[in-house]
Amino acid sequence: MPFDSLDDIRAFCRDLPGGDQRFADMAAHHQQNLTKPPGSLGRLEELAIWLAQWQGREKPRLERVTIAVFVGNHGVASRGVSAYPQAVTAQMVANFAAGGAAINQIAKAAAAELCVVPIELERPTHDFTEAAAMSPEEYLEAVDAGYRTVPDDCDLLAVGEMGIANTTAAAMLCAALLGGGAARWAGRGTGVDDDGLARKRAAIETALNFHRGILGDPLAVAAALGGRELAAIAGAGLAARQHNVPVLLDGFVATAAVLPLARLDASALDHCRAGHVSAESGHRDLLREMRLLPLLDLDMRLGEASGAGVAILLARAALACHAGMATFTEAGVSGAGD
Repeated sequence: MPFDSLDDIRAFCRDLPGGDQRFADMAAHHQQNLTKPPGSLGRLEELAIWLAQWQGREKPRLERVTIAVFVGNHGVASRGVSAYPQAVTAQMVANFAAGGAAINQIAKAAAAELCVVPIELERPTHDFTEAAAMSPEEYLEAVDAGYRTVPDDCDLLAVGEMGIANTTAAAMLCAALLGGGAARWAGRGTGVDDDGLARKRAAIETALNFHRGILGDPLAVAAALGGRELAAIAGAGLAARQHNVPVLLDGFVATAAVLPLARLDASALDHCRAGHVSAESGHRDLLREMRLLPLLDLDMRLGEASGAGVAILLARAALACHAGMATFTEAGVSGAGD
């Protein structure tokens, strides 16, 4: 296990490895010489330069792309905060394995390896309205499960999740770490009705009061108020940073999962981009708080890394232009100022 204590994670986040700015500068210079007006490909150019920085290549590649979907169950589901029963979590894992989910199709289209990681589904976290969801040791085990999922030779990682009631856990982390209470962060998730939304918000407010003594500690909050799949996403983010792997975050839950890391150090997510902004209530506000600009806005709210998976296609388009376009000299085209 790379982290034996919460303090180990804190120490890692105080001394983060960085991307190589030299390659970002080389990629930016290359962009200036391609047969187009400077900046005319907009954020596709920025995406290629960001990938160059974290891969350490002037011309990045996407030969090994991994989509990791982490799956967990939540004790707070017993509070009636989801429109679906908890049994759906394991049923969806079976659907992933059979190739029947949206992310299976998106992974094929994006030429990405899909890795689904269920984490102790038979043992949901505790109901955080009356106890800590996880002990520090349980949290570290889930972080380790995520950390071990990331191949060190991965060119790009997309992370997502599945777990009944996990939008409640995500909203819980946001309320605990960013303030504003349940009303600001709790949305309808899987489609709960007004009564379900009221139960969801009541559970969050109860937990905020019960755990008020730890709200200043991001990792204590992540353990006591999060979930195993959220912890695993954080672990995958830490592994990716260790190996200089760029990361595409999925929706509200995946973004909330790495919020504790961002609260430890403002630069902790420099190797991450938001694949999309979800239609789930709170995600746009969360991205704004974390200064993450989403690549796509498609009104998606499925989870399971579907938005981040679609963003892989955008990254492939960015690199196809970056590596495949002719320079002005190669094409015999007059450049600016010629």
